[in-house]
Amino acid sequence: MAAAEKVDFRKSRPDLFSAPKDSWQTVDLPPIRYLMADGQGAPYAPAYQNAVEVLYSTAYPLKFLSKTKLGRDYVVPPLEGLWWSNDLDAFTQGRRDEWRWTMMIMLPDWLTDAQIAQGFAAARAKRPDNDFSRARSDVLHEGLSLQRLHIGSYADEAPILAALHDAVMPGQGLGFNGHHHEIYLGDPRRTVPERLRTILRQPVRKI
Repeated sequence: MAAAEKVDFRKSRPDLFSAPKDSWQTVDLPPIRYLMADGQGAPYAPAYQNAVEVLYSTAYPLKFLSKTKLGRDYVVPPLEGLWWSNDLDAFTQGRRDEWRWTMMIMLPDWLTDAQIAQGFAAARAKRPDNDFSRARSDVLHEGLSLQRLHIGSYADEAPILAALHDAVMPGQGLGFNGHHHEIYLGDPRRTVPERLRTILRQPVRKI
């Protein structure tokens, strides 16, 4: 019997993993379940690195479970992150110690809570050195959002976000309705900064 086709969500869900460059696209996003790990501080600090390791060490056992037990294989989706601070200027001014974040990896909607719990158990058993205390799965429903593709260094996002907050959103009569969201389509370990591809997303509401 032929093997089941491997699902690649970057291709099958363009509303989630593609966006125009240099202009803001309006999307209405459905509820989506994620693996999540929370923290605070600069990217690539030890707490951040632990969170990312926890997510991937859980995502791959779940992929294996889905393939072997359910006959449904898929490509593990890209890393994503929610970012916020009590003071939004902390981002545009680079005050990284004030940054709070939730790093995430999207889960297929066919996995059950019990199966996700199995994935966490397998990850804890294999990586007992990692801190799983701030890891979980949860559903995020962002709904109406603006998003665009940014090509370049993460450090170059600040003026784009300042323009979004100060001009684009007020100009469309929109206010904030959730945390700043980034989807990392490029791997900074293998890609030079000027070629990194990141979807910038902001949940909004009419005001």
